[in-house]
Amino acid sequence: MSAPQDTIPRDAAPVSIVAPISFGRRLKDVLVRGLVWLAFAIAVVPLVSVIWLVVKNGLARIDMTFLTHSMRNIAPRDAGGGAYHAILGTLEQVLIATVISVPIGLLTAIYLVEYGNGRRLARSISFFVDVMTGIPSVVAGLFVLAFWILVLGFGFSGFAGALALSILMLPTVVRAAEEMLKLVPNELREASYALGVPKWKTIVRIVLPTALTGIITGIMLAIARVAGETAPLLLTVFFTSSINPDPFNGPQMGLPLYIFDQMGRPNDTAIARAWAGALTLIVIVMLLNLVARLIAWWRAPAKGR
Repeated sequence: MSAPQDTIPRDAAPVSIVAPISFGRRLKDVLVRGLVWLAFAIAVVPLVSVIWLVVKNGLARIDMTFLTHSMRNIAPRDAGGGAYHAILGTLEQVLIATVISVPIGLLTAIYLVEYGNGRRLARSISFFVDVMTGIPSVVAGLFVLAFWILVLGFGFSGFAGALALSILMLPTVVRAAEEMLKLVPNELREASYALGVPKWKTIVRIVLPTALTGIITGIMLAIARVAGETAPLLLTVFFTSSINPDPFNGPQMGLPLYIFDQMGRPNDTAIARAWAGALTLIVIVMLLNLVARLIAWWRAPAKGR
């Protein structure tokens, strides 16, 4: 007996088995989409407004004189002067803070993820990192002022400011690196161990390159956080109108201090310099983020060679 043949005609239209979407579900979808766009606008509009205000007021004063001259022998009402000494100070202070905090934060994150599972020391470190995350910036400045300047007697300097900034950077670096290391699949580690590779070499050659993009992003977030801090610098760096390229000797200006100082002077020329300093600070942070993105893209494991 022959097998039964299909009774459905070959030219028949396909029958849809998906139920039509009800009006209530469509309405809910529209409402949720509208709420998402509203939340996006609430978050973005103030940010765009601030950026536009800084760019509009800062461009009027940005020129080569502003970028290549200091405020030495410039009276508050004089039209000249610039922020070269503050730009140099900010770059040096942030660089020193990064050199201090990134290795310590990265090694701490490696210990917490790779070696500290369930250990009391790891739990204590994680607790103190959480506490440091909520420390006000002025407290970090007060600590450096009390210990480094008053007790040890080293005096105001860019390095003292960098120490305060590194305290603020450290918990952000630790948490960002820790979360990125946790995202690395355990299969990669196990495959490396199966080939007889030591654990330290697995971390250096496999784990860190895989999490490098996220770690760099976390470092840049930490740098962006401390680059505009004013309170720690007020207590540790102090004010100067001269160029001081030595961060270990004498007061050294920074862009946040420069903006704070110029905004406090009741005349239009000083306020214009403050707006230009704010725009310069934003540009510096954006350039650092761009460089970090390029490095992360260049070193990404998935990028084609």
